[in-house]
Amino acid sequence: MCLNLGTIMRLSELQTGEKCTVVRIVRRGTKAHQHKTDSHKHDLFGRRNRNDAFCNRIAEMGFVRGQEIEVILNAPLKDPVKYKIMGYEVSLRRSEAAMIEVIRITCDNANEKPVRDDSHGTITENENQEITVKTPNTITVALVGNPNSGKSSLFNFAAKEHEHVGNYGGVTVAAKASSFNQGNYHFNIVDLPGAYSLTAYTPEEVFVRKHIADKKADVIVNVIDASNLERNLYLTTQLIDMNLRVVIALNMYDEFLEKGNSLDYISLSKMIGIPVVPTVARTGKGIKELFDVVAKVYEEYVSTDFASPADEENMPIYKTAKHIHINHGKEIEYSISKIKEEILKNEDIRKYYSTRFLSIKLLENDHETEKVISLLNNADTVFEIRDRECERIKTILGENTETAITNAKYGFIAGALRETLKESNKETAATTKFIDNIVTNKWLGFPMFALFVYLMFEATFNLGQYPMDWIEAGVDWLKNIMNSILSDGPLKDLLIEGIIVGVGQVIVFLPNILILYFFISFMEDSGYMARAAFIMDKLMRKAGLNGKSFIPLIMGFGCNVPAIMSARTIESRSSRMITILVNPFISCSARLPVYMLFVSAFFAGYKALVLFLIYSLGICVTIVMAKFFKRFFFKKEETPFVIELPPYRMPTVKSVRIHMWEKGKHFLKKAGTIILLASVIIWGLQYFSPHKIKYSHNYDLLEEQVREKYKKEIEQQTKFLDILSLTEQNLKETDYYQKSKIKEKQEQSFIGYIGKFIEPVIKPLGFNWKLGVAIVSGLPAKEVVISTLGVLYSDVSKDKLSAVMQNDLQQSKNHTALIAIVFMVFVLLYFPCITAITTIRNETGSWKWAMFSVGYTLALAWIISFAVYRAGLLII
Repeated sequence: MCLNLGTIMRLSELQTGEKCTVVRIVRRGTKAHQHKTDSHKHDLFGRRNRNDAFCNRIAEMGFVRGQEIEVILNAPLKDPVKYKIMGYEVSLRRSEAAMIEVIRITCDNANEKPVRDDSHGTITENENQEITVKTPNTITVALVGNPNSGKSSLFNFAAKEHEHVGNYGGVTVAAKASSFNQGNYHFNIVDLPGAYSLTAYTPEEVFVRKHIADKKADVIVNVIDASNLERNLYLTTQLIDMNLRVVIALNMYDEFLEKGNSLDYISLSKMIGIPVVPTVARTGKGIKELFDVVAKVYEEYVSTDFASPADEENMPIYKTAKHIHINHGKEIEYSISKIKEEILKNEDIRKYYSTRFLSIKLLENDHETEKVISLLNNADTVFEIRDRECERIKTILGENTETAITNAKYGFIAGALRETLKESNKETAATTKFIDNIVTNKWLGFPMFALFVYLMFEATFNLGQYPMDWIEAGVDWLKNIMNSILSDGPLKDLLIEGIIVGVGQVIVFLPNILILYFFISFMEDSGYMARAAFIMDKLMRKAGLNGKSFIPLIMGFGCNVPAIMSARTIESRSSRMITILVNPFISCSARLPVYMLFVSAFFAGYKALVLFLIYSLGICVTIVMAKFFKRFFFKKEETPFVIELPPYRMPTVKSVRIHMWEKGKHFLKKAGTIILLASVIIWGLQYFSPHKIKYSHNYDLLEEQVREKYKKEIEQQTKFLDILSLTEQNLKETDYYQKSKIKEKQEQSFIGYIGKFIEPVIKPLGFNWKLGVAIVSGLPAKEVVISTLGVLYSDVSKDKLSAVMQNDLQQSKNHTALIAIVFMVFVLLYFPCITAITTIRNETGSWKWAMFSVGYTLALAWIISFAVYRAGLLII
């Protein structure tokens, strides 16, 4: 039995292991209800007040009156804190937890769950809806669901697409589309971003709601995590408000049953008026049945056609698709009807929106809805009624309309589950709890993360070495074959030096990139990525960011482009902008081949350590620049931090394989397009000259004289060792003249003039013009740096680079190693690839920020590289 201790306190005051029930969410200040969209009252996404928006968000996630909360653990730096509510785990900062008033409880039965008694049931109401005419045999389906509900896994299995699935909120930052055939129908399926609700709190939710409101789907498949029914069904209640054709995919049903739970999903279907189909997207179980039901709903659903009670017991599951309305209680329903009555004076609006949904959203002060209503002729009257009804509800119920509506919806959900759900007392989170006690421990959390990253680099080198050697041997074999069958001339040089060497020296690093993506995929799919954000939040705040920024930064180790795009999940514009601008300092996989080449050539005994230090430098610069931007450019108050902590799941072989294959395919595609084109251009620029080349010596004559000289000397020798020694000297001298001729030819070529032009800028860093050209060539893609070096140095393999650079730079071995370090630092820090620059422009909405990113990263790269070079010269 649970005992209420009666003292109202703040959630932040509870200790680890304590439980409480929610009393209310305390909002910091109040604002009059206004409908005008003044710029100083709304942020980038139209939220009226960030504090109010956050309060609405945590209410939608289940922090409502009477709900039980358990304090699980603290992050290593004591902030944020992990809580358990509604069977799932969520992270809140202490400052946000202090906004929630609770009552501490003790329970004789720790698994006893408080019973909510504020369900008002359903009401019946007909509302005609415009049905879009579609091609008879084509059904467009939109997948809608919370993050971590398995929505993208369902999409992958159903459409056989190779979209990667991440086990943390916000992995899907844009809609993905595919199609497949089943039965007599062709299904166009769209995977929409994960969203906790249809409130305009995040860009994803705005996108999802607009997609649904524009009626771009015939049927909505609402994907629900069967183990988190109460939280997931909140989104369902909003879909009900929108009067849509909906089918529920009760996903991860196997995990639900393994916990000893049971659900009468047929009865639940009838109660909410939506067919419910159990699925296991990971294995594909139930997916065929799901789309069979989607087809039946599409065929037979008519919003005004309700099944008769006599047939209800034995009707097929798709017949439960009769539309109901959630009863929010007498006072709220009265306000809904008053607003709806005024909206309905505009007949055309019913073709596009459910007027009941618009009325409810107006009561919730939803800015996106306000923009829709403001276009109506009677907009002022609608807003006046809304404002009056909001004040009336607040006076009668003692809480604002947003909270009152959220409470009513959760009351309806609790009532429905009370009659259909039987939860087991079986403890099933032991594995998650055990792992979290280690990876989020205040002493072990940070060292374990650093160790994981170090092991990732160690494996990238050691495991990737064997396939690297195989590919390298294949490139050499192909080069020798072409060398033997082609006659001398420009075509031979183009094929061998331009294409085979240029592209081959990049492809050789494919195994290392695949291994890197394996580790990133494992972190994402297992659920560890969310924990990394949890433990890093306090450090991120000190840098002017929050824990959610850590996820895009970690994703940057794979590729900066999707990492920059994933910053959309950050609600605060300032944190989002800072994350975008510093993300290029996180070393992407495109830079990895450059590091691999130089580290293998100059630091063979310390490869993993040097690579770890290079990546660590990128992280340090990221933190420092984030702090700088926060101090001088984006000074606005930080956004609250709330993130779901999903249970740990062992990534499936298929999921990891898909991730590695997609990235490998993207890498090979880039090698066959951008890198190939760049290699050919670089070869052409170094092969041709703007005028006739003037050599300082007649190298052909000198080479011939050397051969004749040693030929005569060899003929006079009788001892094998003497002959061998003279032969080696002959090859050494002729090789010197050949390389000298190539060097002078390159210096007088187009690329030589370009390199000499930029050499004064890079000479203080210890670079010659060839390294400068390689840096410039990295603009389209950082892998092109390797192909450029391959063309300019002819043989840039890891075994020979040290000697080649040492000879070319005419410096000591130590100085050459130092220049290698400086070069890697510059490649780490200077401007991202052209695709990343374009992405920054798209995400910030301005070329100004994209060009600023290019300028400031280039300047910072020069300054830090110069400092490293000068410091190195003092040490050596």
